[in-house]
Amino acid sequence: MIRILVAEHLPLVQRGLVSSLESEPDIAVVAVVGSAEDIVPAALTHEPDAAVIDLDLPGVDGLSAAVLLHDKVPTCRVLILSAQPNPGQVRRAFTTPALGFMSLEIAPEQLAEGVRRVAAGRRAVDTDLAVAALESADNPLTRREVDVLRIAAQGASSGEIAEELFLSVGTVRNHLSRIMCKTGARNRVDALRIASDAGWI
Repeated sequence: MIRILVAEHLPLVQRGLVSSLESEPDIAVVAVVGSAEDIVPAALTHEPDAAVIDLDLPGVDGLSAAVLLHDKVPTCRVLILSAQPNPGQVRRAFTTPALGFMSLEIAPEQLAEGVRRVAAGRRAVDTDLAVAALESADNPLTRREVDVLRIAAQGASSGEIAEELFLSVGTVRNHLSRIMCKTGARNRVDALRIASDAGWI
């Protein structure tokens, strides 16, 4: 029997995941949590073979939760689920200990098979997502441009970005201009969306 922990904050989705997994003869859901903070304590208590974690958990996201879970309970394998998967998320997921990455829109039998693969220590990734991740462009942004964009995403002005990174305002504006050109964005918000979807930040 494969012992599973489910981490999902939306009650209706959580109930659907549990019901779907519990219908499988070789899978038992031994713990259900609604926040990233509860994952490790539940895993330590119930010792699941694998965890199905929503990428969009409030507070700490699913990928960060996967890293922490692997650190504290390395025997528990992780399958990440995303409501709106994109190549960038897949690329980021595989920089973490997560073995699986799937869309929340998959069929129940695909989820069950993904859980079985992950519990056995194998990769479980939607084929289309994997191909898109492999084909997505390498990051054209420099390390400094990524830093500027991350701070800009918090609503900081050019002056505030300059102060935090110990740069001149003119240098920050040059970085922002180059970011817009490289991403083809119309503004900072658009640049952040494009860079995030591509997995560059």
